[in-house]
Amino acid sequence: MALGQFKNYHMKKYIAFIICHIAILSFSYAQNNPIQTIQVFPYQHSQEAKSALNDMDLWNQNDWSSFFKLLEDSSTKVKATYAIHAYTNHIALTNKSNAFASVLKKQIRKTKNDYAKIALQDELNLLTDSTTTNLRNQKLPSIKTVLPQKEIVENPVQALLHLEDQMQIASNPIEQKHILVKASKIAGFSSFVFVSHYLHNEMLQNEAALIVSRLALQDPQIKGPFVRSTLETALPLIKGVDSAIVTNKLQSLLKSMPYDYGFENLFNEKDLTGWKGLVGNPIYRSQQADSTMKSLQDKADEKMRQDWVVKDGLLIFTGHGDNLCTTKQYGDFELYVDWKITEKGDAGIYLRGSPQVQIWDTSRREVGAEVGSGGLYNNQKYQSKPLVVADNAIGSWNRFHIIMKGEKVTVYLNGQLVTDHVVLENYWDRSLPIFVKEQIELQAHGTYVAYRNLYIRNLPNDQPLALSEEEKKQGFESLFDGSHLDKWMGNLKGYIIKDGVVEVVPDNGSGGNLYTKEEYADFSLRFEFQLTPGANNGIGIHAPPTGDAAYDGMEIQVLDNEAPIYKNLQPYQYHGSVYGISPAKRGFLLPTGAWNIEEIIVKGNKIKVILNDTLITDADITDAKMHGTMDHKAHPGLERTMGHIGFLGHGDVVRFKNIRIKRF
Repeated sequence: MALGQFKNYHMKKYIAFIICHIAILSFSYAQNNPIQTIQVFPYQHSQEAKSALNDMDLWNQNDWSSFFKLLEDSSTKVKATYAIHAYTNHIALTNKSNAFASVLKKQIRKTKNDYAKIALQDELNLLTDSTTTNLRNQKLPSIKTVLPQKEIVENPVQALLHLEDQMQIASNPIEQKHILVKASKIAGFSSFVFVSHYLHNEMLQNEAALIVSRLALQDPQIKGPFVRSTLETALPLIKGVDSAIVTNKLQSLLKSMPYDYGFENLFNEKDLTGWKGLVGNPIYRSQQADSTMKSLQDKADEKMRQDWVVKDGLLIFTGHGDNLCTTKQYGDFELYVDWKITEKGDAGIYLRGSPQVQIWDTSRREVGAEVGSGGLYNNQKYQSKPLVVADNAIGSWNRFHIIMKGEKVTVYLNGQLVTDHVVLENYWDRSLPIFVKEQIELQAHGTYVAYRNLYIRNLPNDQPLALSEEEKKQGFESLFDGSHLDKWMGNLKGYIIKDGVVEVVPDNGSGGNLYTKEEYADFSLRFEFQLTPGANNGIGIHAPPTGDAAYDGMEIQVLDNEAPIYKNLQPYQYHGSVYGISPAKRGFLLPTGAWNIEEIIVKGNKIKVILNDTLITDADITDAKMHGTMDHKAHPGLERTMGHIGFLGHGDVVRFKNIRIKRF
């Protein structure tokens, strides 16, 4: 090859190499170049976003420096803001979050651009939950941004409302998961409700299941039919390294969770089930014949369905018509309800059929609305105005937490106490106290109002339960009236008083027994009991204070014998049986969680058990004394004619109340 040809060949080869190298660099640059990467934001296609976020994972210091310049440039700051927000959510729950937080802190100190400072601080807050150094407390120029800025709130209720608003506009599951994690740090029933809405979202249900479980395990006041149903839904969804521990704890909680005084859902977000139209006032309704009342109610219900609608999971008053009323009546209760009004709005919550906890637009100074919502508007003698103005802006959601005990009402609005144990006057007849029990009403006052998250629970009556006049005449005396266990001895740690009932607490050592201090020979014992799933207990009769009461005395079985674990019981082991001695009829227990009424009558060798007005045991123990027992075991207690009455724990939660006795 000639020298000229040799040089020309190698020159062409060198140029080809340079072109190839530039192409490779260009391709790499195109894949990671910040200006190219942020073009997909705000994004609609998750695959494009995923690719862009993966590119950002590979950025070096120079790439981030270039990106921060884009954030400061008015022509690119919008896309850059969306991009960094998506990236923050992308790495928030990973081991990269701390390192990226350091990058943000450094850039916040470095940048001179006010917009960039605020945008970067918002992302840092998401990673660190920091509010103490937030730049919104500094005097910065007013800046109009495309993205909603993080609102700094002072109480958990407002924080949760803010998270619920964020969830409505969250654009991807990563961001939504981060919001749920933040909600998990706010204890209480409202957080439980918020997170429970995402148990049916395939992308979020595992995180939601774990969060609602932990919230319920941490707070014994999170209970009731709604809670039980939610946790039963969550149970099979729990996954992860600590799922076994959480699952076991949750199963135990569900087994022992109280059935009384728990939250129920007043609004199912689908229709008006549980609600009815308004017929007059409580006094008027009480004066109507049943047939008249039914006719009036039918007409009111028909009109109600035109005035109140369910849309997008909200309960909405259209602005025309009458109050919406609960079909159930309530005495003492705790109520949560979210509400939202429009400009010049006016509404309220009637408690026990009486007006009202006020809702209105605080700009309506001509009617005194500047005092704020949450006061008892119609009071004349007692406080009617709220303690503080706690309303959120018109068009924003507000949260009432209302507690009514006796005649007094307490109201929290958006986490602030606005009404403090104030007597609610009887608007319909001020010479009378407020009604003991009546319906809850959502007031119709001619303007639009929307409601959501309506949950209520009955509260226990603190008054001791008195004997009826008839039982007093019959000679009954109270062994337990809901207030104390002065007439009992034994394992007082394993049997506690809660909400006016005696509850067996396995963790406190329910293997021991609780006995009456006095001994009884012939008697009639009346009581009510509530079983939990698979629960086992017993009533000892003629029992000594020590030993095995089932054999050294006698035991009347208390058992959820319909539970699958008891499918192979012997006839003398079912509920109401004289254990090991005489069988009881089956099929008369009420469903688990309901209160059963029972009477045990002992006269000489005769023992009767009456369950829910049905005689299920009619035994004569004479034959067992002479010829042996059904279980073929020794029962020396058959020879005892007097002894203590006792609750015989077997490690399960069982509740008893209204216990009274008469000697023969």
